[in-house]
Amino acid sequence: MADLAFDRAIAFARELIRIPGPPGGEGEVAERTKREMESLGFDDAWIDASGNAVGRIRGAGRGPAVMLSCHLDVVDIGDADSWEFPPYGGVIEGGFLHGRGAMDIKGPLALQTYAAARFIDDRLPGDVLVAHTVMEERGGWGMESLLERGEVRPDVVIIGESTGGDVCTGHRGRAELIVEIRGTAGHASAPERAHNPLFHMAAVLPLIAEFSATLGDNPVLGRATATPTSVETLPSSYNVIPDIARIIIDWRVLPGTSADDAVRRLDAFLRQRARIESPFVLDVRFSHEEQRTWTGNERDRRMFTPGFLMDRAHPVVTAAAAAVESSTGRVPAVRPWTFATDGGHTCGVHAIPTIGYAPGEERHAHTNRERLDLAAARTAYEAYPPLIRAVQAAAEARSR
Repeated sequence: MADLAFDRAIAFARELIRIPGPPGGEGEVAERTKREMESLGFDDAWIDASGNAVGRIRGAGRGPAVMLSCHLDVVDIGDADSWEFPPYGGVIEGGFLHGRGAMDIKGPLALQTYAAARFIDDRLPGDVLVAHTVMEERGGWGMESLLERGEVRPDVVIIGESTGGDVCTGHRGRAELIVEIRGTAGHASAPERAHNPLFHMAAVLPLIAEFSATLGDNPVLGRATATPTSVETLPSSYNVIPDIARIIIDWRVLPGTSADDAVRRLDAFLRQRARIESPFVLDVRFSHEEQRTWTGNERDRRMFTPGFLMDRAHPVVTAAAAAVESSTGRVPAVRPWTFATDGGHTCGVHAIPTIGYAPGEERHAHTNRERLDLAAARTAYEAYPPLIRAVQAAAEARSR
């Protein structure tokens, strides 16, 4: 039997932190994760076409499959000298595991992998799946492709993004849009020969705030928001009047807003109020990104992650909250995340019941202070097996 001690799981997490893995560069992390699944005794462990690391512990029967999922990629570290501890050091000090990925998300990834392995000698009625995905930080192509191909068919998903020990049930989605104003370029020494789109920025930027105020809210998820995050010009030389000015918009969408809806609504709002006339042209469209997985797959992807929200009375949610309370002695809050996760694909697109449970505080994500409280991690590790049992049983009862 493999060593499933908490300290061994944390040792695995430290190894993963020491391997940089940006979106599109997760190969070494994926291969190391696959080897760990094999050494733990998973029935199947493989790297799929997109580079996701996937494992399966086969169930004793044909019960619902529970899938645990974290992501393999991490965001950039920024200035390494600004970190209190080396970002790729995996240092343990003061009761915390420090470094990029400590809580977002290599620490929880290790805990989920080891928690799943507990069912090798104690089989559930259905499969326990582990799918650690690529490209989550750039819109979730890994999870999207995993579910599209149908290599695994989970009935319940537990996302390992930080919840601080609470049970998370959804989040707003994210749409990245471009508002582009086109004019005519010219030499800055003769502005009368050009049509400078920058002069329209003064009118358009305040309209983004007005648009955001019309978006409404959700009693659980809060307000939808749209805010400019960048302004770009083409050409970008300082002695050239540009012919293109772009505003990048980050829109946190509520569940039910589709990608096409997002573009249509913003375009209609700005055309009605901005009064941009010929020879200037207004264009509102989705931001696209040419993405390449570490396995060589390429795709031009719209930058859109759906939102989702589980009803707090859903049997999977109530079972999860009860299991966490029973294991930890603490009543977990049932709440949404503030950020987006792969749950937008599992539940928002594929309608698979999805909850989140993991240690870690959201405020440390994507910062140079990223850390994982080891006491909280130990508590979560012990809570995972009863949590997995509980949601599997809830899914089975619901299917009858």
